Amino acid sequence: MAAFEEFGVLPEIGKAVEEMEWMLPTDVQSEAIPLILGGGDVLMAAETGSGKTGAFCLPILQIVWETLKDMESGKGSSAEQGTKVSTSWELSKNDRTPAMAISPDGLTCQAREFKDWHGVRGSKGVCNSGKYYYEAKIVDEGLCRVGWSTGQAALDLGTDKFGFGFGGTGKKSNNKQFDSYGEAFGKNDVIGCMLDLDTGRVAFSKNGLDLGTAFQLPHQVQRTTLFPAICVKNAEISVNFGTKPMAYLPKGYKMLTEADATFVKTNENSAVAQGPVKKINNAPQAIIIEPSRELAEQTYQQIQKFQKYLEKPVVRQLLVIGGVNIKEQMSVIEEGVDIVVGTPGRLEDMIGGNYISLSQCRFFVLDEADGLLKQGLKNFITNIHNKIPKFTPDGKRMQMIVCSATLHDFDVKKLSETLMHFPTWVDLKGEDSVPETVHHVVVKVDPQEDVSWERLTKHVQTDGVHSADGVGPGKRSAETLSEAVKMLKVEYAIRSIKKHNIDRAIIFCRTKLDCDNLERYLKSLSRGCNPRDNPFSCVCLHGDRKPQERKSNYESFKQGHVKFLICTDVAARGLDIGGLPFMLNITLPDDKTNYVHRIGRVGRADRMGLAISFVSTVPEKVWYHGEWCSSRGRNCYNTNTTDRGGCCVWFNEPQYLADIEEHLKITIDQVGAEVEIPRNEFDGKVSYGQKRVQSGTNYKDHVAQMVPAVNELSKMESTAQLTYLRRHFKLA
Repeated sequence: MAAFEEFGVLPEIGKAVEEMEWMLPTDVQSEAIPLILGGGDVLMAAETGSGKTGAFCLPILQIVWETLKDMESGKGSSAEQGTKVSTSWELSKNDRTPAMAISPDGLTCQAREFKDWHGVRGSKGVCNSGKYYYEAKIVDEGLCRVGWSTGQAALDLGTDKFGFGFGGTGKKSNNKQFDSYGEAFGKNDVIGCMLDLDTGRVAFSKNGLDLGTAFQLPHQVQRTTLFPAICVKNAEISVNFGTKPMAYLPKGYKMLTEADATFVKTNENSAVAQGPVKKINNAPQAIIIEPSRELAEQTYQQIQKFQKYLEKPVVRQLLVIGGVNIKEQMSVIEEGVDIVVGTPGRLEDMIGGNYISLSQCRFFVLDEADGLLKQGLKNFITNIHNKIPKFTPDGKRMQMIVCSATLHDFDVKKLSETLMHFPTWVDLKGEDSVPETVHHVVVKVDPQEDVSWERLTKHVQTDGVHSADGVGPGKRSAETLSEAVKMLKVEYAIRSIKKHNIDRAIIFCRTKLDCDNLERYLKSLSRGCNPRDNPFSCVCLHGDRKPQERKSNYESFKQGHVKFLICTDVAARGLDIGGLPFMLNITLPDDKTNYVHRIGRVGRADRMGLAISFVSTVPEKVWYHGEWCSSRGRNCYNTNTTDRGGCCVWFNEPQYLADIEEHLKITIDQVGAEVEIPRNEFDGKVSYGQKRVQSGTNYKDHVAQMVPAVNELSKMESTAQLTYLRRHFKLA
């Protein structure tokens, strides 16, 4: 048995994989393949070359092939269900039109056809006597009608004399008569459907507002069984028959689930087989979106290789990319297509022009989702997702698979929360993985050992937390040492900039006030400099700056017009700046995960980066404005600590450093005041911000180093052989 077959992969696919010399599944394949085969939504993150394309293509290909086989044999259709009749109140999975998809719990229906109406009735109905009520919530935009019908009525509700419906356009319908009634309704509206069998009255409500009598049932209809009925055109509706609290239950009415058993009848049509689901040529089962033509071609080629031994039925795939004659692609679609791999532009054209139908789509895949979002394709992705039925005609839930290098990116997480159904995370990189190309360094700031702060004639303006503490040179109180740390950290940062020729970096400060003070100080040091030669050109970014200024400062740094961007953790979130050669932490974050976010901007794309953190060896008193601060920090002068009703806390940076090292499972190099950065790891040959060249070993030097050891081994081998010969053959 091939290794992949142990995960449930078909032998035919396993054979093709073996021919590709994939002997063992990679980590991401081991995790993702069983999850996708199991029917769930999956989010996966893994490095390039980790086999993630195979991780989603293999199970998708298998499920598509098995579905096609079931379609040919009629297996898995409503015909297979035979006389299974639901014993609970739900929408019938048999008494419906073929394109009407029903959720597994039977309480949501959806059809994505634009041209035709598709309908469904409830699995049970009521008769004889009583006042009954159910609610229908419009989940998505589209056309819909809700109401009641007999078992012999047409499923497109209201087109014959046995159906009584109320449509989103504000029309009531019966026997092809469409008359104005109530008011229009749409997405998120809750329509209450009322049936009074004692008086023969049918009425509707919108979000609790009774719209009045809509129909007076004919006497012969009043004596039959009436079922909840819904029909839609490119819309989705969820119903509540009473399995959960009603939003607007009118007085005197019962929920359907409370109906007396003697007045409840089972929908006999629920036991009628509607025949197997038929394949629609232009309706693929899988849509795979790639951010580039090259990636789309690679994925398409992989699928072709995987299906080499899959026969009868044949899985047809299509590559939809720009630069290819669209007529050729359309001709393939007309013959039938099961898996579509494409780029957004051409896919949007094909779907928008109704050349590709999404009515039978089972899989929606976003490969390199972070790349797609960076291209501004969020609306495109959402629109496609909204057009795909959440359940296939045979009752299977649509599966969404998202691959990304950065699953923990805010936009990717937000997208997954909005579109995916309880996804499983396959994260082999980890939220707290850090680039291997980052060199972490801690500079110890010890004001007891380095007393140069006492002699500073010019220094950064501090945050003022010690304004009432009587600090100053010659004193060694905790407050004085804390004030000294604030000055020394900035002096060490300037020393680092000069010593290591730092010409582009983000500088992180803890508070907005610290950012302002540092910006002002750096600018004072560069007065009189030529703007092009200014070693300390900088801009500041935080929430108190005006939007236009923030935008201008951000662009100035991004375009390289200034060398330093000074900001807080909050301001830095969402900045599209990566691959920086340097980052300076004036203060360590108290939240260890923020350190990960900070250094994530350094050393990307195989470029070396240096992250320098200035860590105080003594406690440092800092501002800590919370909900208790009426101004939330604006013009606040309460320098008491929080336990005394103030807005300050004592920072313990050595503890924060230990937490960060434990969190990341690394040990950070520590250096002294001279900021001598060890370069042994990179052999002193790498400049920060430059590509890390994999030069390999120096062969000549390597051989020269090995010569003594090889000579010694040669002598030992010779001695061993002579000893053996002397012992066994008595040689002299």
